[in-house]
Amino acid sequence: MNPRSSTLIVLALGWVSAWVASPIRGADWPQFRGPDGSGISSETGLLQAWPPSGPPALWSVGGLGQGYGSVAVQGDQLFVMGTRGDEEVLIGLSGRDGSGMRMAGLGRKLRNDRGDGPRTTPTIDDARVYALSGEGVLACFERDNGRRLWAVNVLERFDAENIAWGVSASPVVEGDLVVVVAGGRRASLAALNKLTGETVWTTRELSDRAGYAMPIIRSVGDWRVLMTFTHSAGVGVRLTDGRLLWRYTAPANDTANCATPVFADNRVFYTSAYGAGAGLLELDRRGDQVTTREVYFTRAMQNHHGGVVLVDGFIYGFSGGGPLACLDFATGERRWEARSVTKGSLIYADRRLYLVGENHEVALAEASPEGYVERGRFTIPDRGRPSWAHPALADGRLFIRDQDQLLCYDLRERPAGGEAN
Repeated sequence: MNPRSSTLIVLALGWVSAWVASPIRGADWPQFRGPDGSGISSETGLLQAWPPSGPPALWSVGGLGQGYGSVAVQGDQLFVMGTRGDEEVLIGLSGRDGSGMRMAGLGRKLRNDRGDGPRTTPTIDDARVYALSGEGVLACFERDNGRRLWAVNVLERFDAENIAWGVSASPVVEGDLVVVVAGGRRASLAALNKLTGETVWTTRELSDRAGYAMPIIRSVGDWRVLMTFTHSAGVGVRLTDGRLLWRYTAPANDTANCATPVFADNRVFYTSAYGAGAGLLELDRRGDQVTTREVYFTRAMQNHHGGVVLVDGFIYGFSGGGPLACLDFATGERRWEARSVTKGSLIYADRRLYLVGENHEVALAEASPEGYVERGRFTIPDRGRPSWAHPALADGRLFIRDQDQLLCYDLRERPAGGEAN
């Protein structure tokens, strides 16, 4: 196979055509960082404390190969990226019990000093699944039978070079568009028709190299705006045409900007590590422009690649290589920092933070500005690399991917004697 080819091969394991498309539910986790990319689930009725051994284990499955991507879940269907031999693959299996593994190829495997394989998470959009390889192949599959609808190499199409640790920003879908962080000349970001793969727009005013952060899409006035981190800046572009609305360099570093922005109340929060920090921009849509004002810049939050979440007016995330920290979103004031798991990723649901450290420890903690209160901890097997894949939560289940293994835990509160489904 040509290593830059956008041709995909459906591997011999095949796909189970009995899967039936279903609309996204509140309990789904259809893309990286959940339903809207915020890292937050609306689920309730979850365990508020764990026994010493952790929450009940439901199942585990091996054979995913290499990679750091998380999982996307819709209904009983789960998708994750991995490797098979020298190829990167999209893997589908049952989210109920991990059975029925099936694969489709995406071309040459990324080889890298920090670990081979894909870095992205698939994105589920109704009856389609979008997958982006570490070498830049973006492909669209039918969700119910795994048939490839189209594929393109975005690095080739948009005249871009791969970045140091490989293509890492998962694709985001809204309306008729699928948007990718391309990092090309006059095409730092690009939108494709999600049904055909044809280019709809590129950011002709923006030629920054790619960053590692997945974009989010939010409303600023009556405009839908794409917000992300490039290699050099936090940016916002209009979703309809890719027009550049702002470029904010203060919280960016020149090594790797990885954390997905957080948006609330017409303000967007960017943070990165390597000695940078965090900044909050206030946005004001006036006529045909969006004006920005820096509310604050702080070095109290230097998030690396584990992301941050915003809960009830407070930002939670790991700062630099060390502590978990809590910041006041409005002022940037640090409320507390505490040693938890080692430099991890996190998500939030039902008053609790779910923390996964690169040292293979998983912890449950209260989401409180008053201080760090841990409510449980357990250890997952060491698969030979740091645990850098973000956790996911769907239908009362916690999913943790670590290299070739996927683990599933039951988080649901149950009456005495109750059993898992």
